[in-house]
Amino acid sequence: MFEIIFNPVIISILCLFVLCLLRVNVLLSIIISAIIAGVISGMPITGIMNTFISGMGGNSETALSYILLGAFAAAMNHTGLTDIISNQIIEFVNNKKYMLYLILILISMASQNIIPIHIAFIPILIPPLLHTMNMMKIDRRAIACILAFGLKTPYIVIPAGFGLIFQNLIAENMIQNGMSVVKTDVWKSTWILGLGMLVGLLIAIFISYRKPREYKDIKITEQRETSTKLNYKHYITILAAIVTFAVQIITHSLPLGALCGLGIIFSLGAVKHSKMDKLMDEGIYMMGYVAFIMLVASGFATVLKSTGGIETFVNSAMGLLPECQITAAFIMLLIGLIITMGIGTSFGTIPILAVVFTPVFIKLGFNTSQAIVVLAAAAALGDAGSPASDTTLGPTSGLNVDGQHNHIWDTCVPTFLHYNIALIIFALIGVLVFA
Repeated sequence: MFEIIFNPVIISILCLFVLCLLRVNVLLSIIISAIIAGVISGMPITGIMNTFISGMGGNSETALSYILLGAFAAAMNHTGLTDIISNQIIEFVNNKKYMLYLILILISMASQNIIPIHIAFIPILIPPLLHTMNMMKIDRRAIACILAFGLKTPYIVIPAGFGLIFQNLIAENMIQNGMSVVKTDVWKSTWILGLGMLVGLLIAIFISYRKPREYKDIKITEQRETSTKLNYKHYITILAAIVTFAVQIITHSLPLGALCGLGIIFSLGAVKHSKMDKLMDEGIYMMGYVAFIMLVASGFATVLKSTGGIETFVNSAMGLLPECQITAAFIMLLIGLIITMGIGTSFGTIPILAVVFTPVFIKLGFNTSQAIVVLAAAAALGDAGSPASDTTLGPTSGLNVDGQHNHIWDTCVPTFLHYNIALIIFALIGVLVFA
């Protein structure tokens, strides 16, 4: 127990939580927490910083993707295409907030599986809708929960796009550590976790955040004359979006896809070359902060791994496991929550947990479905709620463009409460159902 309480990883992550809840800047909170972890483990301060900086490269492709997609979003906004899309959505929902909720759920889910652009759609679509949300007095915490649901649930449940990557990681790591798993069967077990996410979503929009909330209607974009009809610039922008998607699928490189899309927009005259610098600046402003936090989060994760505290914590906690499957599953879920909250990525947590969890599954007699549910939930826990996760950073990037949506209290805390609690409960139900 002593090794768990005074583990550098635990202390560091707790410091991160406290600093964020005290409204210390997320970027600074992550750096300070990384230094605390290194110092407690006995690393020299220069070694901590060198490890931190070298580890930042782990998310370099993701960060570059966000910058380029931010510029692409700015270009779409400049041509007026986003205004047309937003106006069509506004006209369709006709002041019916639940219709707007449904549209945002479907769009965010599609961004994970059908057109896997992840959070890039948020700064494109959400800012033009804020005026309508303000008029309807929609609580933006509900929108944050809706977007987090659409970003997270599909990769847990649907075996396509990011979901195919996540579920393959689950199967491959379980196979490597001694359990026989059929990759195509993972979703047949994780559906119960998706049900839990749905329950969390329904509680958020129908109970927790159903009451009206007032926001100032602040101007966030320059006034432009917009047409309700598509013109040449719009068709070029749509072509650029299709090319971006196609290149991404063919090359498996999102930065290359975004670069090709920008090339089409500028070369075919949808946006004048003289606006290139301005749009890149807007892209960096829009997504640069998210991109840099992803870099810093990778450095933080590298420092945590270098301390040796993750292995010590997991092994110590495993030693406390009882023979009862439900109790053991609950402890494993808490371990996953703590690690993912610190690292900020469920995908990166899977290999860490599978090494230790899989032998325990075998020892305690978990069948394949039970093991999949616990491992998937343990990895996914914390993705919603972590200050350094793109599942929370993405919604904030769109909802806070007018400075009225706090990252921690309006995105992280609501998504943490509604989805992590639901995942734990439904994962334990899954252990019983699949027994």
